Amino acid sequence: MASRIAIVGVGQVGAATAYALILGSVASELLLVDVKIELRDAQARDLSDVACSIHSSTRVRAGTHREAGQCDVVVITAGSRDLRGQTSTEHMYRNVSVLRSVVRGMVPFKSDAVVLVAADPVDVLTSIAQDLSGLPKYQVFGLGTFLDTVRLRNLVAGVAAGIAAESVNLSVVGVHGEPQVVAWSAATINGVPIDKFLQLDHAALEGECKHRTESLSQAKGVTPLGISAAVSSICSSILSDKGDVRTVSHYQPDLGCCFSMPAVLGRKGLLQIIQVPLDRNEEARLARSAKRLRDLIDRVEQNQEARRAPHEL
Repeated sequence: MASRIAIVGVGQVGAATAYALILGSVASELLLVDVKIELRDAQARDLSDVACSIHSSTRVRAGTHREAGQCDVVVITAGSRDLRGQTSTEHMYRNVSVLRSVVRGMVPFKSDAVVLVAADPVDVLTSIAQDLSGLPKYQVFGLGTFLDTVRLRNLVAGVAAGIAAESVNLSVVGVHGEPQVVAWSAATINGVPIDKFLQLDHAALEGECKHRTESLSQAKGVTPLGISAAVSSICSSILSDKGDVRTVSHYQPDLGCCFSMPAVLGRKGLLQIIQVPLDRNEEARLARSAKRLRDLIDRVEQNQEARRAPHEL
């Protein structure tokens, strides 16, 4: 069946994501969208060459925000660059403004469209995208801690020589970034509690996982490749209706915001939420970070209302 994916924002992360999707022939058509028309068109031509060179079944073309809203999957990678001297708060507000602009340019969405937010801060932007999209919450979610979960499983497998990462059942959950929580209490290897199987330095492994993006950025400037592979994997899970479990950012009704927990993915978006059994310490850390996130989202929304108010008078 023909399927279409739109990538909104075709800078380095967007272009790398398109490249990964073409290599996997994940969709019949790939629509590239960006406010920078020359960049958008150049990326479309370059990526079309990729598709032709490897005989991919994916057709690549440039498109508009309105067209993107009618695709089966919409991947939002659009965001501002982290400028020198800019605070994290300033960068967040710039990305919130970018997200609001691109989502409003796409509404109304196709009724069964699935929206994946792959820009930072992912939990804040996913929460806002859900409110603006007009789609059911289970059709809008963020990349969240999926890549962190993959990284940590690989790190654990590296410590336990001879064990494949796929045999490590371990999730990074909660608010992406510094507050994220590793569910060590629920971690297993082939059903065996992980701490009965391995002697692990939890703090060292968490630190390596959490700060890898920062260390990579210092060395090479940007880190689009891991993100693009993670996004491609999620898009494949959605369009193939595989029922894969991925740790993505989605709405948590008990805490009133979006953060990451494992979920079953399919063509309709989030098909089922997997409740990870956390111990008391993990639950307390998760609740504290969710409360701070909810307060942050409230401040962002209030700030946006205050900025709009003078224009409405």
